[in-house]
Amino acid sequence: MKRQDYKNHKKYYPPHHFIYLPLLLILGGTGVYKIWDDPQNKLIWILFSIIIFLLLYLAVMVRQHYALGNQNRIVRLEFRQRYFEIFNKRSDEVIEKLSFDQISALRFADNEEFKELLYKTLHENISGDQIKRSIKNWRPDYHRV
Repeated sequence: MKRQDYKNHKKYYPPHHFIYLPLLLILGGTGVYKIWDDPQNKLIWILFSIIIFLLLYLAVMVRQHYALGNQNRIVRLEFRQRYFEIFNKRSDEVIEKLSFDQISALRFADNEEFKELLYKTLHENISGDQIKRSIKNWRPDYHRV
């Protein structure tokens, strides 16, 4: 498995991202084109296009909604556990001051950088992307959804 870092940490699901979604986009584009190209069957092509775009919307939203909701809960839980292991105290006050974007970014830092970046995040309110760019020793997360 390739070493993970900032440039390659995003994950794609090929059947969904490179087959199903492009196919729906092509069918949707074809339907919209046929609305003007085939005026005899305009209503049929309008209905076809609406159905394809609804399928596209549902495919994107349902797939992402459940997986990301669950992943976000786990990331918050991992942050709380890691904070407790490092500082030996609860993270309730700290976690309320952080956005999910910041919490998510901090998980890629090793323990020493985690301490420094957490302090910097709390005092300078740096963004999740700034946190990720600041990480020198990237802790990979190969189990992302």
